[in-house]
Amino acid sequence: MIITGARAPRPSAARRTGPVWPSLAAGLAATVVAVAGSWRVSQSSDELATLSAARRSAAGLWELAQHVDGHFLPYYAFMHLWAGFGQAEWWLRLPSAIATGAAAALIAGLGRRLHSPAAGVAAAAIYVFLPSVSHHGQNVRPYAFAAAAAVLAAWALHRAIEEPGRRGGRWGYAAAVALLGCTQVFALLVLAAHVLAMTLYGRGALARMLPALALGCVPGAVWTVVGFAERHAIRWIDMPGPAVFLALPRTAGGTIPAGCVLLALAAAPLLLRTRRAHGLWPTLLAAWALLPPVLLFALSHLLSPVYVDRYLFATVPAYALLAGLALASMPHLLAALALAGALAAGLPGQLDLRREDGHRESFPRAVRIISANALPGDAIVYGGSWLRTGMLYYGGRGLPDDVLLLDADPRPVSFDYPERADVSAALDGRERVWALWRGPAGAALRIGRLDPLVQRFTRSRTWHAGRSPGMTVALYTR
Repeated sequence: MIITGARAPRPSAARRTGPVWPSLAAGLAATVVAVAGSWRVSQSSDELATLSAARRSAAGLWELAQHVDGHFLPYYAFMHLWAGFGQAEWWLRLPSAIATGAAAALIAGLGRRLHSPAAGVAAAAIYVFLPSVSHHGQNVRPYAFAAAAAVLAAWALHRAIEEPGRRGGRWGYAAAVALLGCTQVFALLVLAAHVLAMTLYGRGALARMLPALALGCVPGAVWTVVGFAERHAIRWIDMPGPAVFLALPRTAGGTIPAGCVLLALAAAPLLLRTRRAHGLWPTLLAAWALLPPVLLFALSHLLSPVYVDRYLFATVPAYALLAGLALASMPHLLAALALAGALAAGLPGQLDLRREDGHRESFPRAVRIISANALPGDAIVYGGSWLRTGMLYYGGRGLPDDVLLLDADPRPVSFDYPERADVSAALDGRERVWALWRGPAGAALRIGRLDPLVQRFTRSRTWHAGRSPGMTVALYTR
């Protein structure tokens, strides 16, 4: 076993200051892979929430943050500036793709520091192959940024501990932790592994680095308090059971085959003695991968349900780094076969997420269905008023009459739109009404606002847009 409390041997100067081009190449490759096909995939409801926030004025964004998603304010503020230059799917997703590239470059650099240049390149390649990485690299949400910041914080910690004489090491680490806390608050759970590493390293590392960690956590603590005050926004999350840990392969890899290969490779450095990277650093990687799910599970049961798979995406680089250590310690032929197996396991998922419904919902299909079958005088109602953002994004103003809409702008304090309460009166004189809601066809019976439609009209035709749960498009006639 390699997990010991002994101080790890300091890496050679050549390995610390090796060529940067492999890291840059890995980052560029990861960005290209993430961008590829990003213009074909329909935006999801979460991505449309980002778009809704980004379209508001600075004052409107501040008003929104005081009621919902306040902990995402740094990301929303950045996307507010970014969306000013364009709102095409690929452009809105480009920052996440760039963040994915930054994470891959940092993984390559950290793998080089922990083991060898080959380990860094192999870890970055594994990271790029994962469907989960491409998904978040094509997602207009902050999770790709959280993963990149998590790698940067681990890289800064390693440099500060292994090279204590380097100027500004501790403050660089504090800045990296501060950035991590501004991306996504649950990404801060990876810091539990940092505390463990400081404790095991010895020779005053904990006393020297803990103040920097505490200083860096200040912004994250602020956003955590903000998020806790707005926890009503995540009341849809169910209480997790022990079965969530069985889903870790899918959580980490994006698909079960990719995740199983990833976890098998990641476990190898902890079971087999590698040539280098002995001591605490593999322990740090293992703790980085495994402690956040346990802590998120505990928080769900102690405070409020918060366990969602995507909140754990910042742990995925740790699995990739462990896999890179394993590949670099194998004979070249065996490592090449293992890397090819990882690519083969991830390829179906990579192709699948680039379909139009790769993010589960398909607003373009819903628009096409209605546009092809609508008649003059038709009306449209929504099972959730926020669905308008997606329909207007893909369908413009060429949709049926929106009889419930009171204002074209979303409410200042949410992503919903102001609507008429008298649905029955709004439908008077209409012979055909289109309805759109999230979920299967039977979900209409659980949406109170659709009761007048269901009671007074007959559903004549139904379509499903996207994969489960997806969305339902239905045509009602008198």
